[in-house]
Amino acid sequence: MSELNQLKQVIKEEMQTFEPFFKARLKTDIALLDIITTYIIRRKGKQIRPMLVFLSARLNGTVTEATHVAASLIEILHTATLIHDDVVDETYQRRGFFSINALWKSKIAVLVGDFYLSKGLLTALDYDQVGVLKLVSQAVKAMSEGELLQIEKSRKLDITESIYFDIIRKKTASLLASCTASGALTSGADNDHVENMKLFGENLGIAFQIRDDLFDYERNGIIGKPTGNDLKEKKMTLPIIYVLNNATSSEKRELLRTIRKHHKENTKIQKIISLVEEKGGLDYAREKMMEYKNRAIDCLTIYPDSDVKTSMIQLVDYVIERSK
Repeated sequence: MSELNQLKQVIKEEMQTFEPFFKARLKTDIALLDIITTYIIRRKGKQIRPMLVFLSARLNGTVTEATHVAASLIEILHTATLIHDDVVDETYQRRGFFSINALWKSKIAVLVGDFYLSKGLLTALDYDQVGVLKLVSQAVKAMSEGELLQIEKSRKLDITESIYFDIIRKKTASLLASCTASGALTSGADNDHVENMKLFGENLGIAFQIRDDLFDYERNGIIGKPTGNDLKEKKMTLPIIYVLNNATSSEKRELLRTIRKHHKENTKIQKIISLVEEKGGLDYAREKMMEYKNRAIDCLTIYPDSDVKTSMIQLVDYVIERSK
């Protein structure tokens, strides 16, 4: 049994009930749409987001029908954003499978993403879960803002550490924060506990994104070389930002010139990656990741010890220790 599946044991019943509930929300009479939905469901990911909804609900009270609505809404909207991201980024594989735009072309992928967005909204409204809808809609708005801010900064290459954290707080942490906040909300928790769980999700989300950013610089796969994909797309993440902040004026100019003009050249990118490691960029990013990990765990100290609390701490550990 994988580590993540072991973590699911404490909410095994909830996750088993969630599966058919989620599928039913996406039922349609359009054959093509039904085929695509079946394909998406069969290649489902780690399901960290619904897990967080159910764990948060259990930690704060009782899982209700509203909790299943929240988990379904978030998973549907998350799927919609991934489909649209693949179109925007012209990505043809996700988790080792062909993306929707690779199999059915971009026009159909965009329309499927739009359908998912509408089904997510209707799921919340059909069950009269306006509070949950507001939480999640704010997260989707933040995600769009974060992505646009990152695109803007990749053009100008003028990103600071504070802007980096603003970007990842919006584009990644906001959705995880909506998971934990809506779990608490649907379990009957008061405002203070909902806000505390929102903060837990945000800190977890920041640690999650730093871990993702580190993958770009770490040796992987058969070739044993870092991918450097973020640098090739001129995305300025924490390791390179740290190095730029601690470089001399001439070193900074040379680094930025290389990223601006030679970001497609693998040899140049590998040299930057080696420099980032040498100058302590990876160590600094890992230090920050651990800081946010500890902040997330601190949010759980107000709760008595339980299997659910233990699983949430283990999930935090999993997020920063995962290898993909």
